[in-house]
Amino acid sequence: MPKLNEHYQNLKESYLFSEIAHRVARYMEANPDKKVIRLGIGDVTLPLGDVAIKGLHEGVDAMAQANTFKGYGPEQGYGFLRDAISAYLARNGVSVDADDIFISDGAKSDTGNISELFDTDNVILIPDPVYPVYVDSNIMNGKKITYMAGNAENHFLPMPEKNIHADIIYLCSPNNPTGAVYNREQLKEWVDYALANEAVILFDSAYEAFITDPELPRSIYAIEGAKRCAIEFCSLSKTAGFTGTRCGYTIVPKELTFTAQNGKEMSLHAMWNRRQSTKFNGTSYIVQKGAAAVFTEEGMKQCQENIRYYQENARIIADTLTRKGIRFFGGVHSPYIWFECPGNQESWEFFDYLLNHAQIVGTPGAGFGENGSHYFRLTAFGSRENTREAMERFEKLF
Repeated sequence: MPKLNEHYQNLKESYLFSEIAHRVARYMEANPDKKVIRLGIGDVTLPLGDVAIKGLHEGVDAMAQANTFKGYGPEQGYGFLRDAISAYLARNGVSVDADDIFISDGAKSDTGNISELFDTDNVILIPDPVYPVYVDSNIMNGKKITYMAGNAENHFLPMPEKNIHADIIYLCSPNNPTGAVYNREQLKEWVDYALANEAVILFDSAYEAFITDPELPRSIYAIEGAKRCAIEFCSLSKTAGFTGTRCGYTIVPKELTFTAQNGKEMSLHAMWNRRQSTKFNGTSYIVQKGAAAVFTEEGMKQCQENIRYYQENARIIADTLTRKGIRFFGGVHSPYIWFECPGNQESWEFFDYLLNHAQIVGTPGAGFGENGSHYFRLTAFGSRENTREAMERFEKLF
């Protein structure tokens, strides 16, 4: 009889969005005549831009000719895409060596897999509320988690406490689920804390393209000293609509080195490279051709057009909440709007109420942690028509 990984017993029975899908499916089966509007899961609805499509076609065409056909590619990603990302970051004022960039099938995979580089004895510091993958992936391999409270008082941007030591720190900005964004001074405080504690920041910047204020940092590497203490994850899912196409990247600077118990110096860059080379055969060449096109100036211009569409949806949701006097966060530099459940309802209770009375699907804040138990998340990724209709229903309901 095999010995199982019994840490799985410590996980919630189902992943948050699986539970939402089950509840919605049951409702739709019982109410086939009702039109359900989904503003819950953060999935995009607009098609890919022409530039990305052209890049994908170029990748497909290359597979049809012997002299351009591609088999196994480099596990780290093709040089043309790593160079394109490095150039994109440079245009945003951040210098990152292309060799420090690893291409993957998305930030979700990498934020989960990165935990393999760290021993179970580390103190893991994670904000609450938080993207569930950070928590679940650490529970799966037996790591113990310390939570830092995000709440209305700190605008859902928890800051370091000098009397608390952490080895691994998860940060997401713009934040999922709350939409909150750390400013430069706040991130500098986190970098200083990490350096003082010899800690590593795992920084998720999946929504960086939604930031419109040039004073707000779009990368942790905009902060001095971050290359000595931070790994950054990013994704094309929301930037370019690649939720189904699957492409992301992780930056692991060569400066990230630590001393092992045997006195040997270990490089996180080298460790991640070894991990990827062993467990990952690389992202599809076709997808990487499309991704490289995204990072051109014209490709990014088309991405920004789609993002502005979603930002207008966010404004429609935010305006409705404002008229109803409901306090909310996010929705400006983020596609997520995080609001207090009316009547102080518990978030799953409010989920069922909104589904049954207005046929709107959102995400219960409790699924992101204890501090989200009376909050609710709506996304701006629906169509304009559905967003307007959902908010008209919402306004009548309250």
